[in-house]
Amino acid sequence: MDIDEYDVVVAGAGTAGCYAAATIANEGLDVVIVERKDAEEAGHIACGDALKGADAFPEAIPKDRLEPAFTNTGVDHGRFEIPQEDTVLEIPVPGELAVVDRWEYGRQIISGAEDAGVDFHYDTVINDVLQDETGRVTGLHAVRKGEPRTYAADVVIDGAGSLSLLQDKADFEGTTFDTNVRYSQFCSAYREIVDVPEPVEWDDALVFKATDRAAGYLWYFPRTATEINAGLGFQMTEEPMQLVESLKQDLRDRPEFEGAEVRDKLGAALPTRRPYDSAVAPGYMAVGDAAGHVNPTTGGGIAGAAYAGKYAGEQAVKAISDGDVSEENLWRYNTRVMDHFGGRYAGLDVYNVLSTAVDVDDLMGLLASLPGEKLAEALYEGSTSMSFGLKVKAAIKSFGYWGTIRNFYQTKSLADELIGHYDEYPTSPAAMANWTRERDDIMDRVYETTGADAKY
Repeated sequence: MDIDEYDVVVAGAGTAGCYAAATIANEGLDVVIVERKDAEEAGHIACGDALKGADAFPEAIPKDRLEPAFTNTGVDHGRFEIPQEDTVLEIPVPGELAVVDRWEYGRQIISGAEDAGVDFHYDTVINDVLQDETGRVTGLHAVRKGEPRTYAADVVIDGAGSLSLLQDKADFEGTTFDTNVRYSQFCSAYREIVDVPEPVEWDDALVFKATDRAAGYLWYFPRTATEINAGLGFQMTEEPMQLVESLKQDLRDRPEFEGAEVRDKLGAALPTRRPYDSAVAPGYMAVGDAAGHVNPTTGGGIAGAAYAGKYAGEQAVKAISDGDVSEENLWRYNTRVMDHFGGRYAGLDVYNVLSTAVDVDDLMGLLASLPGEKLAEALYEGSTSMSFGLKVKAAIKSFGYWGTIRNFYQTKSLADELIGHYDEYPTSPAAMANWTRERDDIMDRVYETTGADAKY
């Protein structure tokens, strides 16, 4: 059996994997990305194609490298269609926003990582994780183009996506690595690229529409005025074909899609949960979807994955330089993720918990009564506040939903408390047990307040 020796082996050529590997290669270390797809298909994944915050992406892959993938930089707000209320909400989206050709974006980040000196091994299927007698991860077993191969490395970075196989194979006993992972914390996404005969009127907006079940939603994101990413997200606990039919029916009912041509159908899984409590173990880090680094209310995961890759790559370089790839020495990766976006995403997940216990019509009625800019804060920041005047106006508009509003504000207070608790995320694994116990106490109160079933 052939053995390939590297400083770092990265599983998966997605955003997190490419940014991690490029960060490492830029520091002169030997790094390889192993990718199950061939060179043509690599980077081709199901995605809504919306990209937020690319103006502040890590420098490991130059920003101008991404520009060929940007197809619509004129989008500046969300458009929420609420047929139950015969209402359309126009909601501003903070920060730079664009719609991209995700496959072209995938090609560009791969090319950028190659320019940094990263090796790519395509057609490579991982089938096991190597660990020494102490439990430290030391590499991977894989099959490359039909031939068995072993990859030996000081650090393995898992960017293999949602419900990563590597995490099923590795033994994390005795570590803090988060194994509290199950299908109910994930959703499936399905999307089609649709060419329409005439320009749509909403080519400056990301369009969202609730299905008639709280567990699903539709999206229409304009790559251009005539090229639309039409998709559907739904919890894995739901019946997929019933909800896919919701998308197809809506496409049939929308006049702007009459005579449209559908191409490039694709599906995937993505986390709608808080980030992993800890995404490190000796010799091992998980990044991006493989560590729950996705905004659980919008499904946006590209920016979080890019920064997770940067932080993991930098910590891998330091650990290898120190000659110490222990959990303790990789821990700063966790703290940087939590400081940057992890705590905010955990707060946003509280609203996902609430949505499972609220009648969909009541939820849509409440959303229709709230100021758009405050909804934007809630969706992207995890917290919001209102002046007295706005509260009065919202109260008048929301008459009939006051019970739901009371529940919402009680839940909001708990979400704020949770975000504050993440500000105190431990600086070492030794303090993790106490921190987790206090966090779980807050979540118990979330479940009690919302009436939702426990998610974790």
